[in-house]
Amino acid sequence: MEFRPQITFSQVAADASADRNAPADTRNGCPWHDVLALLREVKLRPTRQRMALGWLLFAKGDRHLTAEMLYEEANRAKIAVSLATVYNTLHQFTDAGLLREVTVNGSKTYFDTNVSDHHHFFIESEHNLVDIPNANSIVGELPQVPEGYEISRVDVVVRLKPKKR
Repeated sequence: MEFRPQITFSQVAADASADRNAPADTRNGCPWHDVLALLREVKLRPTRQRMALGWLLFAKGDRHLTAEMLYEEANRAKIAVSLATVYNTLHQFTDAGLLREVTVNGSKTYFDTNVSDHHHFFIESEHNLVDIPNANSIVGELPQVPEGYEISRVDVVVRLKPKKR
């Protein structure tokens, strides 16, 4: 798997503009190419910010990040981007179906690259969100939905803390 260290916006722009008129391709395992394909699949323009942040988000498999965590990663990778741009991009990716938003404590929001139906453990002492494997039986019978509505998703966050010894 290719991983581009310390990418610059000029490299992002060059890659994005070089492929601007190419037909949409399927993913091929190259994180840079796959981000471009993902953005095209959901009809988002591959701007240099979206490409750079998408590269950070999706090149490492399934993960859970806050906007602040992604912002710090971008800074470490020498990607000059504002926290506001990170927030905007994460919400654009979520609206397009590339990310899943998971809120913990009503104020802490994580963005999950795994958009399948699944639930989470939240490890309080580490502020870490972890997928619950095989969690199909967590939710029993769902309530009757009011007429004109349908359930879009059920989110279960199980909070964990270390046992007292």
